[in-house]
Parts: sequence; structure tokens; C-alpha cells
Amino acid sequence: MSMENVGIGRDKLILDGVGYSYSPGTPFEVCALEDVSVSFGTGRVCGIIGHTGSGKSTLLRLLNGLERPGKGRVLLDGEDIWREPKKIGAVRFRVGLVMQYPEYQLFEETVAKDIAFGPGKMKLSPEETEERVREAMRTVSLDPTLAEASPFDLSGGQKRRVAIAGVMAMRPEVLVLDEPAAGLDPEGREVVFGAVMRYREQTGATVIIVSHSMEDMGVLCDDMIILRNGRVAASGTREEIFSDPRILTDAGLDLPEMTALCDLLRARGVPAGQGIYTVEAAADCICRLLSGKGGTE
Repeated sequence: MSMENVGIGRDKLILDGVGYSYSPGTPFEVCALEDVSVSFGTGRVCGIIGHTGSGKSTLLRLLNGLERPGKGRVLLDGEDIWREPKKIGAVRFRVGLVMQYPEYQLFEETVAKDIAFGPGKMKLSPEETEERVREAMRTVSLDPTLAEASPFDLSGGQKRRVAIAGVMAMRPEVLVLDEPAAGLDPEGREVVFGAVMRYREQTGATVIIVSHSMEDMGVLCDDMIILRNGRVAASGTREEIFSDPRILTDAGLDLPEMTALCDLLRARGVPAGQGIYTVEAAADCICRLLSGKGGTE
């Protein structure tokens, strides 16, 4: 599968032949990414998956200019984000990055002040900043009464949502999240991912998510990119990636649990459907089997 498979429609963000090394030109040089060419379509949700050390976090840092590629270009709406290096700060407002465990970066006295920090750097009016804080709190399902609370008095899940709201309040055109639900219980994961999808629906933003959970990828993503040893091992729509288990197994990744279950059923002679990767689809397949209608339409 090729770059053209990802980002159906107009491309919002493109990596064109990107390479990046840490400590280049030294005996400690490590190549993190090599010849990466992928695109992210406007309004699409793209999942990036791969083992630790595959280059996922480096790629995310390149997307909003926290790192500069050693080779190739990062294009936002067709323009190289490093065309004018002095203006790279403006790119970070347009491509909002939520790092892993972002709650560790909270520092203000109140929830409202923490969420307002990013918009404050955009030189918005106090009225506009206040409105963005209220809107972001609604999006992440934080009660308005928490606005004047100390973020350090909140639960872990609430802190995570405060940190995500702080990025959403800048209203980025591209929202990039590195393991946004890491360490949360199932209810907390549902709240966080619900907030992310609400933001996409409200703004039409492109969303890019790194996650180790194949189940999350199967539910949330339109497109997927698999990284392996700093290169793109595969890319395509969610259906294309999950329809062929070899794409994941060749990259050393686990199949979604429901895909593995249906594969096991077929291996035992049960006509379960292929390309199943969500609990809902698996339940429907099993119900059809039990009713005698077969596992596929």
C-alpha cells in the first residue's frame, strides 16, 4: 500500500521523503526515520502504530515543528512548515500536539488558567480566551464548576482532560495525540476518545493518534500507518489494513482481539467473517452464526 492510500481527499499534512537522525555526524548517531512519505487527509482520523523505537514519537514531533527533518519536507496545506523558520511558532498553533501523559505538564493555579495558557500565547482578547476555555471544557466533559479549582486536586483522568483541553483551546487544524488514553481505565478511555471525536466533529480538524491498542484503532480511525524500524511498513484505510492479518503480523504487531477470535473460529471450521475488528461486528457475526444465517452478509 502506498502514500496515496492515506488521506482520501485533499491532503492537510504531508511528509515528503522525511528522514531524521539523533546526534547526526557523531559516533552516537541514530536514525529514527528514513524516507518517510505519508499524507493525512483533511478531516480524517489516522492511527499510527508500531513497536517502541519504530519512530512514532519522532514523527509526531516533526509534524508540528518541535523537530526539523534532516531530509525531506513537512507540508501543511501544501507549504513547507520550515520555509520561514522564524514563524515556526505559528505552525504549533495550527498543529496541536498532546504528548504522552500531558497531565505532568500542568502548572497553573487553576484549571481555567492552565487551559488558557496556549490561547494566551496567541495574543487573543481576554473575552475570546475565556470563550475558548469554556468551549474546550465542554468538549472534554469537564464541569464548569471546576474552572477555578486547582488542577492538582483533580483525579488523574480529569487532569488528562485539562491538558487535552489546553491544546483544543488553541483550535488547531490538526490535533495530534500520543497515546492519549494511556493508563486510564475503560471509562476514562471512553471519555477521552469521546472528547477527541467531538472536537473533530465540531471543527472538521484532521486527527492523528498514536496508540498501542488495535481495538482503539479499529473503532476510531479512518486510515492507518504502520511504522517499523523508522520506515513505513504499510499504510492504507482501516479496512485495508485489517483485512489482511499479514500486514500486522509481518510488522510484529498483534491482531485486534476480535480479528484473532474470528480467525480462530474459521480455523476450526466455523464460517466466521473476515475483516472483523470491533466487538460490535464480532457480536453481530456470532449472532448470525447462532441464528443459522452465517457469519457474513
